Amino acid sequence: MKVEIYNCPGTLAEGHSTYTTACRKRLFEGKKVSHILPYRSPQLSEEVTELFIENRKRISISGVQEKLSMVLEKNRLRLTHSGEQGTYILKPIPRDLKLVEQVPANEHLTMQIARQVYKINTAENALIFFQDGSPAYITRRFDIKSDGTKFGLEDFASLAGKTKDNAGPDFKYRYSYEEIAVLLREFVPAWRVEVEKLFAQILFNYLFHNGDAHLKNFSLIEVRDGDYLLSPVYDLINTRLHVADSDMALEDGLFSHDYETDSFAANGYYAYDDFLEFALKIGVQEKRAIRLLDTFRTANPEVEQLTQRSFLSEELKAQYLTLYRDRIKRLNYSFSGKL
Repeated sequence: MKVEIYNCPGTLAEGHSTYTTACRKRLFEGKKVSHILPYRSPQLSEEVTELFIENRKRISISGVQEKLSMVLEKNRLRLTHSGEQGTYILKPIPRDLKLVEQVPANEHLTMQIARQVYKINTAENALIFFQDGSPAYITRRFDIKSDGTKFGLEDFASLAGKTKDNAGPDFKYRYSYEEIAVLLREFVPAWRVEVEKLFAQILFNYLFHNGDAHLKNFSLIEVRDGDYLLSPVYDLINTRLHVADSDMALEDGLFSHDYETDSFAANGYYAYDDFLEFALKIGVQEKRAIRLLDTFRTANPEVEQLTQRSFLSEELKAQYLTLYRDRIKRLNYSFSGKL
């Protein structure tokens, strides 16, 4: 089945039938990699299904969604062999969600909006397609060095000392975003710079309905001399299109110790005042916090442009933008009346 491509499956730039040069440079070391994988969809081929099952045994990346390990050999992507270090992660269409066939396009769009519109440092990513035309999401691993060794990488579940054994099966959700900031301050010498990035990421997740921004989806990466900074952002997706989840992934929400603002008590949802108070509590300077909030509470036409050029269905494009506008309204509500 031929895949009709009108926009770059990486950057979503208009008028391209495959990856742009800029996309290939960032994602594939400049190599002319096809947007079609050398595999049939595993749903259509028992042989490919066996390959994928075997590959899943070798990848240690956590998460519910199926993840496969791949390498770039010359200009061709393939599944890793036993004992081989993968440099890419492939996420095919998952199972047990509403509108599952739209999940890869949703994650790709959300990641592109984060980078292109809000200038968030994200993992390199694109859409790619099986030979039958079904989509998958592909991302380049940022924790692998050019020599095949790994950078130090710690997610916040590990930093918090939370595991399934000591905190139950929902361990990665049992926390608050304020406590994540406390850990950031503890482990990152340059925390004053990084805490603004953390605040922006949390705002983005709220604005784009990412209800799965749990402890394992925030990480620190080693950069030099044993110092750590926030890693590139990954696993951004509008979960509300697929599940009826809560506004915040973490059970305790923004604040620790059952703290609740007057705004939240009145509205039942987080609005401008809540995020400003949260920013100040985690150490973001007030002027900087207001500037960041202004960025996220202003409807950006680039969001609509990228959404319209995305690989979502027309129906989900409309839903995606409706959800975005709803959150813009929330971020423009102030209980104190001061904006």
